Amino acid sequence: MLILAIESSCDDTAAAVVVGPNRVQSNVISSQFDVHAQFGGIVPELASRAHVEAIWPVVERALADADVTLDDIDCIAATQGPGLVGSLLVGFTFAKAVALVKKIPCVGVDHMAGHLLSAFFDKNPPVFPYTALVVSGGNSSLFTVEDETHFQLIGRTRDDAAGEAFDKVAKLLELGYPGGPAVSKLAETGDPQAISFPRAWLDKDSLDFSFSGLKTAVVNHVNKCRQKNIALAREDICASFQEAVVEVLVEKTVRACRRNRHHSIILGGGVASNRRLRQEMTYRCHREGLSLHIPAPIFCTDNAAMVALAGYYQLQQGNLLALDDDAYSRSPLN
Repeated sequence: MLILAIESSCDDTAAAVVVGPNRVQSNVISSQFDVHAQFGGIVPELASRAHVEAIWPVVERALADADVTLDDIDCIAATQGPGLVGSLLVGFTFAKAVALVKKIPCVGVDHMAGHLLSAFFDKNPPVFPYTALVVSGGNSSLFTVEDETHFQLIGRTRDDAAGEAFDKVAKLLELGYPGGPAVSKLAETGDPQAISFPRAWLDKDSLDFSFSGLKTAVVNHVNKCRQKNIALAREDICASFQEAVVEVLVEKTVRACRRNRHHSIILGGGVASNRRLRQEMTYRCHREGLSLHIPAPIFCTDNAAMVALAGYYQLQQGNLLALDDDAYSRSPLN
């Protein structure tokens, strides 16, 4: 079965052709970095306009790279949410229109479901059930994953997502856009123990996250240094901040896995590409006797291949889109 998938939930226009459920024939991503860099962050209106310009060329290239045409496609899957509504509507409406004209079954996919299943692109896929951590600019969430279509939220951020905190610290330190990779790169040359930034553990048994207090602590430290004319040790700030984020993410994920009595942990989302998070999660899982599965970086960031994977199982369940189905900004999974 050939699935054409479309992803446009934020600032990347993506399309992929996958032989269901998980053999990737093509996976094309068009970045909007140049559009948003000058503003230091994503401008929703500009993002949606850029999607309109890119959507058909990206789909054409995905079909060409897979050496197929629309007539060969058995199903079209599109991200239905969550995300920026203007961006979502471009890909979602495009998918429904093509499916209607070509009389192809069409399914809507929750972006989070794609991340929760993306480890199945690996040669050594996980075994259900497992505990999953999705960390990105918009999400820091823990899930129990029972099978391909059943996910239960067991922990979430109460304020800033981890990726959002990375971006805000990068902006504070004037490291440019995108902020997350800039902070991580600078942290490699810093001392993670140089500054004692707080860890928000919340209630004793809580699996929720909170990074707003950590972000405020970084702001206060930077302001204090500037007020006293003390040179900013940006490397140490980044390393200490990153260590505080990673420690909480890893500890709560392992705690959730143990509580679930699972044997496997999955990472997903853009922050799952963070080298320090991967390193520490690998160490802890080895120490705890847990199996760890982390997708290749291309499948951690927003991509259409994971949409095709989740879409395949939506099709198997018979969950086809109706003409009046709409996109949504907030995930029902959260």
